Amino acid sequence: MKKIILLFTVICLVVNSFAAFTLVAPPLKASEVYITVGKNGEKISLLDLSRMKIKDLQQLTGKKMKFADKIGFTIAQKKLRARINNDGTFSQKKIQKFFKRAGDGSSGFHLGGFALGFLLGLIGVLIAYLLNDDKKSSRVKWAWLGLLIGVVVYLIVFLI
Repeated sequence: MKKIILLFTVICLVVNSFAAFTLVAPPLKASEVYITVGKNGEKISLLDLSRMKIKDLQQLTGKKMKFADKIGFTIAQKKLRARINNDGTFSQKKIQKFFKRAGDGSSGFHLGGFALGFLLGLIGVLIAYLLNDDKKSSRVKWAWLGLLIGVVVYLIVFLI
């Protein structure tokens, strides 16, 4: 019995000691993270992109930007600058959040969600809530809009 208690105590201490060590990754530097820009695949660091002028970007990409594109670029550039710390680094959480918002398509049209709401009604909205992935919020929003448009179309068809 003493051996079992001793073995249990040793195992508890060993397991507890593994949890005491955590590895912390060094913060990423914005000057070391590159993205591809333009038709020729030129790479530019996020730090340079946050400080770049619109004319420089147009020259790099080889395309003339419209007024709305210039405003969008300026806004995105300010957001990127806000996420870069004074020492040129950024926390991984901040930049992951930035890229997730930029590329997840949550602000655009979601055909699946719209079709669920439009074709299946409230059951489709429930299905949209039950599906869990990165685009859940967009799917739910468009399922509700699809349901609303479906009800309006139904009322127009049967009341007129």
